Amino acid sequence: MTRFIEGVARDQITLLPESLDDYVAEDNPAWVVDAFVEMLDLASLGFAVEPETMGRPGYHPGLMLRIYLYGYLNQVQSSRRLERECGRNLELIWLTGRLKPDFKTIADFRKDNGPAIRKVCQQFVALCRDIKLLDSDIVAIDGSRFKAVNSKAKSYTRGKLKQKLGEIDKAIERYLMELDRADEALAKTGSTVPISQIVRTSRKLANLNKEAKRYRAVEERMDATGETQVSLSDPDAKSMTTTARNAACCGIQCSNGC
Repeated sequence: MTRFIEGVARDQITLLPESLDDYVAEDNPAWVVDAFVEMLDLASLGFAVEPETMGRPGYHPGLMLRIYLYGYLNQVQSSRRLERECGRNLELIWLTGRLKPDFKTIADFRKDNGPAIRKVCQQFVALCRDIKLLDSDIVAIDGSRFKAVNSKAKSYTRGKLKQKLGEIDKAIERYLMELDRADEALAKTGSTVPISQIVRTSRKLANLNKEAKRYRAVEERMDATGETQVSLSDPDAKSMTTTARNAACCGIQCSNGC
């Protein structure tokens, strides 16, 4: 006889199966999700609650909402992950009654009911804050990107700042050399560079110094705040890479495409 705690044998057959209610404790947040969806008027929110008369029966929007809100609360961000969790997560197994919609069904539900889901999520967050289930530091997001007000030209990362400052330093050095050559030509031959060229070069030099000062101010802000990106027009915007075009965009990371 061993002194270790032993689990139930996997091949053990039970006469009476466990109740799904045994899977979640009474204080589990899954009960909140279930009760919240139960009290919603799904039809008035814009969900299609009438089943199709032909073809294979679909999933009830209340069931899909339970899955989506559970993912929202627990930061399960993708449809594929939600599909996987429906098969192994005891809380979702309890919420869905052992149903396991595939990832495309979950994704299509979100795509087809975007405005209605947003309304539900707003109400759900308000409820969770009222009952102290969420605090102001918790934010649930999914994988979308929304176009922001900020432009690429006003969005800076450390790498971009380093590149810009390097380019400016080279340009400044080039213009300083032009002024030096003008002075040397005047000393050696007595010939003078047209005054318009000197004025133009001096003006460009002043603009470059002004631009470098602005970039260094952004760099100092990063050092002071610990930010990795700074967007001057839209503080919430972040530079992101889009898989479709393999190019950066300035958007707020929140839900599925740019």
